Amino acid sequence: MASRKPTETAGLFDKAASRPLADRLRPKAMAEVVGQDHLVGSDGPLGRMLAQGRLSSIILWGPPGTGKTTIARLLAEHTDLAFEPLSAVFSGVADLRKVFDVAARRRAMGQGTLLFVDEIHRFNRAQQDGFLPYVEDGTVVLVGATTENPSFELNGALLSRTQVLVLRRLDDAALEKLLCRAEAAEGRALPLSDEARAALRAMADGDGRYLLNLAEQLYALGPGHPLDPRELAAAVQKRAPLYDKAQESHYNLISALHKSLRGSDTDAALYWMARMLAGGEDPLFIARRLTRFAVEDIGLADPQAVSQALAAWDVYERLGSPEGELALAQLVIYLGTAPKSNAAYAAFKGAMKAAQETGSLMPPMHILNAPTRMMKELGYSAGYVYDHDTADGFSGQNYFPEGMGRRRFYEPVERGFEREIRKRLEYWDKLRSRAEGHTE
Repeated sequence: MASRKPTETAGLFDKAASRPLADRLRPKAMAEVVGQDHLVGSDGPLGRMLAQGRLSSIILWGPPGTGKTTIARLLAEHTDLAFEPLSAVFSGVADLRKVFDVAARRRAMGQGTLLFVDEIHRFNRAQQDGFLPYVEDGTVVLVGATTENPSFELNGALLSRTQVLVLRRLDDAALEKLLCRAEAAEGRALPLSDEARAALRAMADGDGRYLLNLAEQLYALGPGHPLDPRELAAAVQKRAPLYDKAQESHYNLISALHKSLRGSDTDAALYWMARMLAGGEDPLFIARRLTRFAVEDIGLADPQAVSQALAAWDVYERLGSPEGELALAQLVIYLGTAPKSNAAYAAFKGAMKAAQETGSLMPPMHILNAPTRMMKELGYSAGYVYDHDTADGFSGQNYFPEGMGRRRFYEPVERGFEREIRKRLEYWDKLRSRAEGHTE
């Protein structure tokens, strides 16, 4: 595949008079892209596409600062396609129409077009539909970039015509490689102790662009003694955790919290809750989800779990943040260390399924009230045995619809209080068997 530099890159990649460090260090070849070997390596999907000389439409999905725009630019430089960059933040239908018209004219002259759309999830569903015919007939090769889960933000029809490639947040080794490149470009080491250097990488939170911006701030301080972590924190602004209460990270972290509790890993659960709170999550949302966990995953294995959940919820509403968050932390510890059972949850699901399958079956006549003479004459309540009048306080009568047969929905586990409940059920089963005339 021939390599050529794009000629129509105004807007996204203009050279500024004083270019930021992150822009000056943009990779000039795929081999220079850090942290994404699973995509750009010889065995990766992009590496294979470039080796074969065939580029299909793709969606690059990953957190900020992981190389999405850089990879799109390099794909253009390694193809014979004209490069058309757009940002969904600043572009509309008219801009798309112009690009498609130009691409159609190019195609008639034998040249294809690579359309790069940054923040493609910002286009609404109708705008996304507009891509379909041009992607499908090959007028453009679409390379979209998004920080949001394509499953939630992009049309299914568009996803079916593209390949989603997931970029990973940069790990510590990749971030260190970027710092070394910055030092080589500047011709001097960063004024940091080893501990502060590690702290700087942690501040970046996997974002290479942000890391280089921090490095540029440090170089602007001028020469001086190596900063320790405390001095570093004072010198640069700490980044807020990457978290969007309305998007995928919201669901990812609550899932991590729920599953850590289910796995009885109290420390991990505390960490994920702390991550959510640090990201600005509404503590009342967390309280609601913890209450759900108490009834779904603990249930009657510890009947006090739901009481603890409601109490923590109430305490938070009375105290507010940050004092009330301690009540939520205490609840997480209680739930994480409690015995687990989803038997009540499974029993309810089974009962709901049976209710849907059996439709409108009537209760047996003997458990129906008979407030009128006509209903008594029709047999309502006939044969009903009042359980409290029996020797064991248990009549053993049938309470399922006639013709349905008895079913067991609730199967308590041998953990926590449900061990005692199992004994109670076995006792009632024994009395029921005796009332039905069965021999033991």
